[in-house]
Amino acid sequence: MRAEPVATAQRPGLRDDAARRAAASRPGRRLVLLGLAAVAVSVVFLTYGALDALALVGPLRVQRLAAMVLVGVAIAVSTVLFQTVTDNRILTPAIMGFDALYALIQTVAVYVLGTTAVVGLAPPVRFAGEVAVMLAFSFALFRWLFGGARRSLYLLVLVGIVLGVFFGSLSTFLQRVIDPNDFLVVQDRLFASFNAVDPVLLLVGAVIVVATCVWAWGMRRDLDVLLLGRDNAVALGVDHRRRSLAVLVVCALLVSVSTALVGPITFFGLLVANLAYQVAGSHRHAYVLPAAALLSVVTLVGGQAILEHVFGLDTVLSVIIEFLAGIVFIALLVRGGRR
Repeated sequence: MRAEPVATAQRPGLRDDAARRAAASRPGRRLVLLGLAAVAVSVVFLTYGALDALALVGPLRVQRLAAMVLVGVAIAVSTVLFQTVTDNRILTPAIMGFDALYALIQTVAVYVLGTTAVVGLAPPVRFAGEVAVMLAFSFALFRWLFGGARRSLYLLVLVGIVLGVFFGSLSTFLQRVIDPNDFLVVQDRLFASFNAVDPVLLLVGAVIVVATCVWAWGMRRDLDVLLLGRDNAVALGVDHRRRSLAVLVVCALLVSVSTALVGPITFFGLLVANLAYQVAGSHRHAYVLPAAALLSVVTLVGGQAILEHVFGLDTVLSVIIEFLAGIVFIALLVRGGRR
């Protein structure tokens, strides 16, 4: 007579355990589906309409695919990390003025050196120079903002916005006084393009992105703690200031490399990062980081495939991405960007 109540009392606990196990396995299953989707769109991009001439067209498509994967992963990871330390889903590393600084670099180079010198500049030299300038800017900004005891991430965001506006205004002024032919060259460099990325730069960028992603994966538990806020992180034994500064440096490196490779994509990270939170169904970085990276691959590669084979390259992929991500940005502003 006593065994039946005991068994009955155990059933809700067993059901709860089963429900928890099922809920814990959902992010993993979703990551597997995202991985399969990324592989599928990559295969379609490589083989669609080119099976008869795959040996001729294949290497070029592989190079473009590698560029899209590399840039997509860099932007996705940097955005998730930046939103973690700022605790805000409507912010991206671009808020620090990297895109405006990239535009200023291109404009000043054409204004000072001329179109012939800029076009004839070796891609590795140009890449190294652009990354060096953007990293120097970010290091100077971080050192100044984190050098005193009263500096904060909010001040970093505000200073980044102000500097971005300043760089954009200066670029616009120089573009108005340069030769119209030079202006066309500058404008062409301000749109992200995956069609002509140097293989050597791809290799260098891949090494940097893989190294930083491995670092971020090793930091995933500390990142989960940072997500709890400064006071909770300090109480749990995490050096919030030091970890936040390290994350910002990694963000600056990833954004600098991706921007120097293909050009600026302002809101793309905002799009994939917020989709990753929804798809992963968890705030744990062990799920959010790979989900954002896989979503960026699906979005970029799938979008480029549709653009080429459906619309016949009548527009630029970055324009479509910026349009869709801008809508997401407005929606997040309306709903509120706080977690």
